[in-house]
Amino acid sequence: MKYVKNVLEYLEASAERLPDKTALRGGKDSFSFSELLELSRRIGTATAALAGGPNKPVAVLCDREALSVAALLGVLQSGCFYVPLERRMPRKRLAAILERLRPAALLRLEADDWADEPGLPALTMEEAAGTEPEPELLLSRKAAVLDADPAYMIYTSGSTGVPKGIVITHRGLIDFTEWLTQSCGLTGYDALADQAPLYFDTSVKNIYPGLKLGATVHLLEKKLFSFPLLLIRYLNEHKITALIWSTSAFQLVADSGVFEREKPTSVRLVAVGGETLRARHLNIWKRALPDALYYNHYGPTEVTVDCAWYKIDRDFADGETVPIGRACENMELLLLNENGLPAAPGETGEICVRGLGLAPGYYDEWEKTSAAFVQNPLNPHYPDRLYRTGDLGTTDGDGNITFLSRRDGQIKHMGHRIELGEIETAVCAVDGIGQAVCLFDEKADKIICVYEGALDGNEMILALKSILPKIMLPNICRRVPALPRNANGKVDRARLREEYINEA
Repeated sequence: MKYVKNVLEYLEASAERLPDKTALRGGKDSFSFSELLELSRRIGTATAALAGGPNKPVAVLCDREALSVAALLGVLQSGCFYVPLERRMPRKRLAAILERLRPAALLRLEADDWADEPGLPALTMEEAAGTEPEPELLLSRKAAVLDADPAYMIYTSGSTGVPKGIVITHRGLIDFTEWLTQSCGLTGYDALADQAPLYFDTSVKNIYPGLKLGATVHLLEKKLFSFPLLLIRYLNEHKITALIWSTSAFQLVADSGVFEREKPTSVRLVAVGGETLRARHLNIWKRALPDALYYNHYGPTEVTVDCAWYKIDRDFADGETVPIGRACENMELLLLNENGLPAAPGETGEICVRGLGLAPGYYDEWEKTSAAFVQNPLNPHYPDRLYRTGDLGTTDGDGNITFLSRRDGQIKHMGHRIELGEIETAVCAVDGIGQAVCLFDEKADKIICVYEGALDGNEMILALKSILPKIMLPNICRRVPALPRNANGKVDRARLREEYINEA
């Protein structure tokens, strides 16, 4: 197999093999592999002139459009690394990120009402796409990039709500793409439907396998998830075969009841990740698509998308949590107790990760990097980096890891150690409940459950009494129309704590 040093080589190879095949479909545009390569080279030439030297961050204000993906690839053509940002985020938050990042350049869509930032060169994607490519310049920029250099950087709010940039390398991205395509059995005959925004790293799981394999990637419009029947009809019309989605999107479709009216007819593979997978939602999908393959993926952005996977090969009761399984290829998972020693089977430990996919760290955040990326306590002999996820897990009798909760999700309530994640699993197994988050008010010694669903608090507690011991029943229940979410699509637990802990 040819050694791949730069992720652009995936696009180049597919454009040579399949020049006229559709590579991307999204928004108003549809590009073949040869068109996408040409477009990326045009944008890369313009970006190189704007940004200066290689290995600099270039901010890209993205939308769910094929042109936005071309812009990301154009940044790579320039020898720089891209930083995808939500084009509709509040201007104050965007300005704060740009101030911290100090990018070499910014690419945006022509439709944006953009007020130039002082000292920040900006260019529209449309204008960049009209630039005449300079092959020698692009070749020299590509040659200057090592596989250890950054390919992209994702901003995540983290548990504190303060944005931090996670740097991901070409080698980490290549290694992940090779593993994902092989483990899921993806081929060039697949059609992938990406539901995640480009500033969320789940999108990486569709775009780069598509480029590597020569498979078509569809960028699904956000509005389709507001009208699930239209979503299913889109999947059927375009013969989508693989859904590699965030867990929240998977659950939304399950809770919508759409499968009672129409079901996907071509989907053969479903892989989810990003949040805890509840068996109740999985079972709804399995009843609708009993012959599909299902995978549960786990991993924070800091490990290049995923570090664990579980092929779902048995049935689960609605109240169970699906394991996250075992380490991905070229990764190792360690469950370490409070003393930094391996947790015994069945004992709770922090999920720590080592391997090629680990990010170099956080951009301009040396203190946070050194706190999260640490020396392996089991190896005192030479530098051996671990990433501490802050997630707690346990190992079952088959050697599979089950995610329990965040480290700060383990509480001591009325003298008992309790995992809030276990309560959340029970709540989500109750008929009539969508998603739920449990919080703990230490001062009041109360468990607070904030949830979506049709049941009122008394009805939910009554249902939980048959599932949970009394000591684990929520003390306060708050029903909401929808749980708040952060920029990455995950439930915003920090916001919930601010609102409901103070209120309680």
